[in-house]
Amino acid sequence: FQTLKAGGVDGVMMDVWWGLTEPQEKQYNFSAYTTIVELAQSIGLKVQLVTSFHRCGGNVGDNCNIPLPGWLLNLQGSYSSAWYTDQWGHRDFEYINLAVDEQKIFNGRSPVDMYADWFAALAAAMKTYLTNGTINEIQVGLGPCGELRYPSYQLDRWSFPGVGAFQCWDNQSLTDLRDAACAAGNCGWASPPTDAGGYSSKPSDTSFFSNGWNSDYGKFFLEWYSGRLIHHADVVLAKAAAVFAPYKNHGVNIAAKVAGIHWWFLSQAHSAELTAGYYNTYFRDGYTPIASTFKAHGGKLDFTCLEMRDAEQSAAAQCGPEELVAEVFYDVSKLGATVSGENALERYDWTAYSTIMNACKQDGKVCDAFTYLRLSDNLLSGNNFNTFKSFVAQMHNL
Repeated sequence: FQTLKAGGVDGVMMDVWWGLTEPQEKQYNFSAYTTIVELAQSIGLKVQLVTSFHRCGGNVGDNCNIPLPGWLLNLQGSYSSAWYTDQWGHRDFEYINLAVDEQKIFNGRSPVDMYADWFAALAAAMKTYLTNGTINEIQVGLGPCGELRYPSYQLDRWSFPGVGAFQCWDNQSLTDLRDAACAAGNCGWASPPTDAGGYSSKPSDTSFFSNGWNSDYGKFFLEWYSGRLIHHADVVLAKAAAVFAPYKNHGVNIAAKVAGIHWWFLSQAHSAELTAGYYNTYFRDGYTPIASTFKAHGGKLDFTCLEMRDAEQSAAAQCGPEELVAEVFYDVSKLGATVSGENALERYDWTAYSTIMNACKQDGKVCDAFTYLRLSDNLLSGNNFNTFKSFVAQMHNL
């Protein structure tokens, strides 16, 4: 921490893992985290806390394994719809399925109830640091990797630049979709697409992403699929905002993260975004509704992949990270909302840093903050840290 402070860094972000802090149901232990926050305070660093309700392990950059709480896994094991499920019956155990958000199926509590109870326990444990200015942000985890999205590109089943897979084949989701289809006057639309390929398919290999996505059925399904993701953000952020509202006058903000899914962005369908739950296509803006929901709860939108350039990506995969970042930042800006950024991959070179700076300052507007991922021996070694210090200094001057 002292090295970071000497390098001009304003603060640090850290995941507060559900799997570590609620070892028994309704019994919370944040002592390890309060120790770290106290250390940061003593050195003069701000702290951003991420409420990590997902599993750690199996994602890019993960070098540890922190599952969801054991008691929770035991409870969920008897209820299959608690897990996201794909067309082939595979269940993903990284994050609780949003389809059961408000169902009181876990000893009388719903997932949203459990998140709210945990928020309250965190606020009580961190009250000193929430009121003295040390903690300045609570980033609310809303899905896999802490991002608002479906687990559509699971790394043990997917390879780049696959379209991913829709995650709504559990019984509860199928029931919800059937009800929505019949309410729309077409009960024949009661099934998710069966022609959307597999995790690693290309759009051109599938009927749905070639043309079905733009049919009446495709538009209905994608509206439903993305709408329930936005509703998930709405109900969870409402709980977080209610708990942390008393600390807003102390400079504490809430935020949530959206994934930078840049492959197939330059195509019309934006297939990889669609399976993740972002109904963003050549013909439709999918990020304004998300940013609007965040703003309604006083939440900042945190976006990834700011270090990426189109020229560094696969042309065959029609990648457009620069256009994607520009679109999201524009959408947030036009709402008068707040945006911050992160890098997706560890980079230590000036090309990446200059790309980040360009992304953070568009049309004369500067993003609220940038969090570098992640703190490591590589970052702190040799010339890497000297370059990083120069980057930090220039970011402060944007």
